[in-house]
Amino acid sequence: MRIVVLPEAADEFEDAADYYDEQKAGLGQRYRDEVDRHIGWIAMHPDLPRIRPGGYRRVNLKVFPYYVAYVLHQQAIWVLAIAHEHRKPEYWIRRRLNLSQQDARPTDEERDRPPVAD
Repeated sequence: MRIVVLPEAADEFEDAADYYDEQKAGLGQRYRDEVDRHIGWIAMHPDLPRIRPGGYRRVNLKVFPYYVAYVLHQQAIWVLAIAHEHRKPEYWIRRRLNLSQQDARPTDEERDRPPVAD
C-alpha cells in the first residue's frame, strides 16, 4: 500500500527531529528511526489500530511522546500528523477533512482497474 505523508506532517516530523538534535547529539536520529519503524509497521498492518472517533487511526511511538495519525484513503495510507501526545489534542483533524479535496492522483494500477459493480 502506498504511503502519503502530508506536508504538514513532514514539517512536524522535521521540527521534532531538529529539536531532539539540539538537545543531544544523535537523539534526533533516534527519533527519525523510531518514526520510520512505526510507519513501516503501519504499512504492514494498516487495519490493525482501531478507528478513533475522529475517523482516523493512531500508533503511539514507544520511546518519544509522539504518535502517528493516519487514515486509509484511495488505497493509500495518508499520514495526517506526527503529533506530540501532550499538545493540543487533534489540532490536525481538519487535515482529514481536506483529503477529499487533495489532488490524489491514482496509480496506474488504480486507473487501469475496471470499476466495481454495486
